[in-house]
Amino acid sequence: MKKQKLPLLFLALPGIILIFLFGYLPLFGLVIAFKNVDYSKGIWASDWVGLKNFEFFFKSNDALRVTRNTLVMNALFIVFTLIVSVSVAIMLYYVGRRMLRVTQTVLFLPYLISWVVASYALEAFIDARYGVVNQFLNFLGLKNINFYYLPKWWYLIIVICYIWKSAGYYSILYYTRLLSVDPSLYEAAEIDGASTWQKIRYITLYMLRPLIIMLCLIQIGNIFYSDFGMYYFLTKDNGMLYSVTDVIDTYIFRALKTVNDPGMGAAVGLFQSLMGFILVLASNAVAKKIDEEGAIF
Repeated sequence: MKKQKLPLLFLALPGIILIFLFGYLPLFGLVIAFKNVDYSKGIWASDWVGLKNFEFFFKSNDALRVTRNTLVMNALFIVFTLIVSVSVAIMLYYVGRRMLRVTQTVLFLPYLISWVVASYALEAFIDARYGVVNQFLNFLGLKNINFYYLPKWWYLIIVICYIWKSAGYYSILYYTRLLSVDPSLYEAAEIDGASTWQKIRYITLYMLRPLIIMLCLIQIGNIFYSDFGMYYFLTKDNGMLYSVTDVIDTYIFRALKTVNDPGMGAAVGLFQSLMGFILVLASNAVAKKIDEEGAIF
């Protein structure tokens, strides 16, 4: 039995090493959150300051704003990405099999594009003078919209950009799950006179439910984290948009550039991790009551 498991162990070994190097070893750096780092003394010899590093963030006037933006944006990402990706996966399953390879490539390609490139593509659409959107508005006889100076548009813009980049990846995961569904279930439903919508509702969505719950739990665990590159490059770090697009990660980045204190960054990182851990535990408990198969543990 042990000899049979040995090849599986070697197969998992690279992943185990990566998790150990980049997941567990950095945990020793958590002490930075409680120290006044002095580079001449080193991390371990630096003075302990207790919770002083946490005061930088929690006593800041902007803490509530950036936390709200982070949570609201991530909640919108989870909800709308779920709706779009599941819908696309179902369409692929029912109508898109003939051009499956091309469709999968088109859907997955945005996931591989960096936010730097995406920011230039976005600018081509919403530039105040030459953007596609404003050119169309001019064609209709309407005034130009300077999107980079109007925060009210950026919830919509950021959510659309995130869906464009991520929905294809998640839709392929859901589509792969649908391929494992026994076709006889659909055949039996069709014999019983079930409509397409009824088959989607009672078979397709039911079979996707464990995967949906699991992926949502993973996303909820990261709800206090943001994709720094997305916010930084899409908005060009424009101060006019901070009321909507300034999140915890971008705020700390700017603060560290000014203060240059790694202890403050480590403190906020620890706060994000703890809150994410608590949310995962709570969400997993709820998920167990809904569907035990979808729970992570």
